[in-house]
Amino acid sequence: MTTTSLERARIAEAQESHPHHARRWAILGVLGLAQLMVVLDATIVNIALPSAQRALGFSNDNRQWIVTAYALAFGALLPLGGRVGDLIGRKTTLLVGLIGFAAASAIGGAAEGFGLLVSARAAQGAFGALLAPAVLSLLTTTFTDAKERAKAFGIYGAIAGAGGAMGLLLGGVLTEYLDWRWCMYVNIVFAVLATFGALSLLHNQRAEGPGHRLDVPGTVTVSAGLFSLVYGFGNAETHAWGDAAVWGWLVAAVALLTAFVVIETRVAHPLIPLRVLLDRTRSGALLSVLTLGVGMFAVFLFLTYYLQQNLGFSPIRSGAAFLPMIAALAVTATVATSVVVPRVGPRPLVPAGFLVAAGGMLWLTQLNVHSSYAGSILGPLLVSGVGIGLAMAPSMTAGTSGVRAADAGVASALVNTAQQVGGSVGTAVLSTIASSALTHALAGKTPTAQATLAAAIDSYTTTFTWVAAFFLAGAVVSGLLLRSGPLSVDPDAAPAAHM
Repeated sequence: MTTTSLERARIAEAQESHPHHARRWAILGVLGLAQLMVVLDATIVNIALPSAQRALGFSNDNRQWIVTAYALAFGALLPLGGRVGDLIGRKTTLLVGLIGFAAASAIGGAAEGFGLLVSARAAQGAFGALLAPAVLSLLTTTFTDAKERAKAFGIYGAIAGAGGAMGLLLGGVLTEYLDWRWCMYVNIVFAVLATFGALSLLHNQRAEGPGHRLDVPGTVTVSAGLFSLVYGFGNAETHAWGDAAVWGWLVAAVALLTAFVVIETRVAHPLIPLRVLLDRTRSGALLSVLTLGVGMFAVFLFLTYYLQQNLGFSPIRSGAAFLPMIAALAVTATVATSVVVPRVGPRPLVPAGFLVAAGGMLWLTQLNVHSSYAGSILGPLLVSGVGIGLAMAPSMTAGTSGVRAADAGVASALVNTAQQVGGSVGTAVLSTIASSALTHALAGKTPTAQATLAAAIDSYTTTFTWVAAFFLAGAVVSGLLLRSGPLSVDPDAAPAAHM
């Protein structure tokens, strides 16, 4: 065999082992589009809620379930979605998720009653639980070079971090100029584009080898446990912490998740192999993503209230107000992970990002009735964007690096689960803190318009103080758990089989 023949044989073997390598950047565009759809939907509906409530006539108490139904299904089913991708193939799982998400969005957009809208939101969450881990595991197995993977994760991290703010802007535009229903229908456009891209670019990758079976006891306990966790914290927004509707579900969550850990140590083919969780760097990365989820959703939620209720911003202007933060986050995430992470690893970046983001939150605690956007909000948003960008993308990279190809889906699902649970829990806990601060600020005062306005701002600044504390804790935890040095890349990270 000549040298040319040997080279051709090597190229053919490489293409067989890494069928996505030649098209990796185009694939990144498809995966980014799919992930953007999932992340947008966590916030895009928030802007549309008042209009949807007027159109369908549901109560304020029911309003929260439009958001919570999505979070419940998404968070509870993510571990299962990650393992399904490993078992039946990531392309297949991605396509099922995209098509199902589009169908659920169409049903939700056409809903004429509260029940159907809530059911559609839950179906979106369920299909999103298939979609999100497939996106991240395909990203992990497509980019096997450390430098290229860092750049790809920088882009992915920017999408994951900025998508929530982009959802607020897009939701405002669609609601103001079209109709609230387009906040659901717009997903069909994203899904169709991503589906065509996936069909033309992707091979179906799955775990190879005998014995890859679904762990039914583990699936039931972890799904029920995560459901109980999110549901319990969701109830905290409308019930006292001493109410059984809150603590009862949280106790059930602890019991179920404890049972899940015990089951995973005993079954032959666990849903989440403990080797994935017991790695020190991966654990630190997952805790970092969870903490960032707590803080990011709070920034979007409470600053949106301040912008609209205190500064009189329209929905579109409120969304546009977050654009500087999106830009800072995207640039920082991409540059940091493509330049710094391959050389020194995530440890210097993640704790530093948390500290910078905490500084941005503490700056926001200075808001008062006379504050303006340019003077008191723009600066903290830029600082927070830089900090979250420094911490988010490297954490996501660390959470999925060094895993076996057979575990890529479940590792990806854990990263998504951490972000989703962090956002759900953070929103509930911080909403309760804000409500208590509002009540305390109004205690003993005549509830005039001026007093109510000042009390509302006090509730926001109290919440930002707590977010700063969470971010400082994240800096300590990530600094202690993340290992120094470049991330390891498992030699088996390439797809084991394709069709």
